[in-house]
Amino acid sequence: GADASPQGRCMMSELQQTLLLALYREAKPVSLPKLGKQLGLSGSVVMRALASLGDAVIAGQPGPGWVRLDMADARWTASLTEAGRIQCAEHDHAA
Repeated sequence: GADASPQGRCMMSELQQTLLLALYREAKPVSLPKLGKQLGLSGSVVMRALASLGDAVIAGQPGPGWVRLDMADARWTASLTEAGRIQCAEHDHAA
């Protein structure tokens, strides 16, 4: 039916916006524990929020691909993709 509302890419939680902006301010990838500590959140909360901003398909919907998660030396790091930087730059100018 037509009652299924399209999930717009603007439908971000405050947490997701906060995480994007925190990554935007960092020039290099940030470890998830460091990001969590900065924001007073657990690593699992940070990981879940960031995963939905990456390109993973969740509930049949591909993510926007704004965040890249990498594992190096048994540590997860997050960084913005080029698309994520553009998104933050646009959001930055709108604020």
